[in-house]
Parts: sequence; structure tokens; C-alpha cells
Amino acid sequence: MTSTAQASAHRIAIAGASGRMGRMLIEAVQNADDTVLAGALDIEGSPALGTDAAAFLGQTSGVHITSDLRAGLKDAKYLIDFTRPEGTLAHLRVCRELGVNLIIGTTGFTDEQKAEIQDAARDIAIVMAPNMSVGVNVVLKLLAQAAKALKEGYDIEIIEAHHRHKVDAPSGTALKMGEVVADAIGRDLKECAVYGREGVTGERDPSTIGFATVRGGDIVGDHTVLFAGIGERIEITHKSSSRATYAQGSLRAVRFLAHRPHGLFGMDDVLGMA
Repeated sequence: MTSTAQASAHRIAIAGASGRMGRMLIEAVQNADDTVLAGALDIEGSPALGTDAAAFLGQTSGVHITSDLRAGLKDAKYLIDFTRPEGTLAHLRVCRELGVNLIIGTTGFTDEQKAEIQDAARDIAIVMAPNMSVGVNVVLKLLAQAAKALKEGYDIEIIEAHHRHKVDAPSGTALKMGEVVADAIGRDLKECAVYGREGVTGERDPSTIGFATVRGGDIVGDHTVLFAGIGERIEITHKSSSRATYAQGSLRAVRFLAHRPHGLFGMDDVLGMA
């Protein structure tokens, strides 16, 4: 990248820089023509602290991984965060203080934590989505259409599978799918969701939306919404074979925020599907 191009590039910091998603994001930033790595964060005690953030690629970025939030964000205009809720909230507060825009792919937030993110969006621009994949967000639109047509006579179940290291369940994407379907058919997911079945459960309540969770191996992310009727089943499925789709979606979110000083946005805004 020329010095002129570098000066106009989107300056991005990555949270969780030594993790699986963090490394995928760093690689995407390094490979894009209009982005530059400006910071790399990791937790205190990480063995990666002090190392070059792009060393795993056999490259030298000049950016060293740090646990000091202000040091890691001082040269950045954007932070991409796929970590955990407590870490993301800590990053959010410093981003708000420094005027750094935020792309949040973290899932598992409580309602109170979501409210704090909403409040911070008065001062900085934020894209928050449970899944940054373009394909998943197209599927969400398809689900809304399907649910409206299949709201009577079809039982709705959501099945998701992820790798053994994922700590929250159901996944944020599965919950978002449930919210989209529930909204489309005039239900409140908090009132109609069933997250587990065991023992003598009785006949299925047709007003419910069921969730089933699988954890194992290195599954990147599989999601299926099943509309089960009498005599037929409709399944809408998305399967991820690589985290690269999440990374590319995150960079689209960065570009979307380039001229937005504040506000809270979703991937439907980024993709022009809102």
C-alpha cells in the first residue's frame, strides 16, 4: 500500500487478536486494499502480548498485541470485536471516550448490556449483529417471508451447531432467527421460546418456537429453521465452512460506518436490506 493510500485507509484495531476469529480478521485487514491494521488487543496474561499481530501470517505489521486498551486504540478509527460480553463492554466504554467506532460480533448480551450499547451509540457509530455473514443476513430476510406464509399449521424449530469451544447457547444467530420469525408471526420470543425438552413433556404447544443446540468438533456454524407441517417440512439452512465470511462482513460494516458519526446499525443496514 502506498503512503497516500495508507493515509486514506480505514484504520482498524482488532480485539481478541490471538484468537481464531481475531486472526481471521487480521488476515482480512492485511489483505484488503482500503484497510490498515492500527491496533491489536488481547487479555492480560495472553502469551501473544508483545508479539507482532501479523506474525502468524509470516508478515510484519508493525502493530504489537497489547492488553492496554488506550494504547491499542490510540491510532485506530474502528474496533472490530468478536470476544465476550464483559470484554466488549469494557472496550465500548474506552471507544466511546476516544471516539472510536465499533463493530460488534460478540453474542450473549443481557438486556442491560444491550441498553448500554444503545446509549453509547449516541456518541459513536456502532454496527452490532449476531452474525456478520452476508449469507446469514439474507437468510434472515427469507425467514421473515417464510414465517408469514407458514404461521398456521406449521411447528417451528431452530437447530444450531457450533464448535466445542463456544460458550453461549443457543447461538446469537439462532436467537436472532427466532426473533425474526416470532416478529413476523406476531409473537414475543421471550414468551414462546422453548430451550430444552426432557422427560414427559406432553403434546407440543403449537404456539412455541423450539431450540436445539449441538456442540462439537470444529463446526464453524450451522443453522436450520424447520417449519414442520402435516405432510411436508420446509427447512431453511445456512452452513458456514469458514470464518472468512464473518471477517469480510465486518469489513463491509467498517466501510458503512465511514461517514456516520454516531448511531446503532445492524447488518441489514450495511447490506441495504433494512
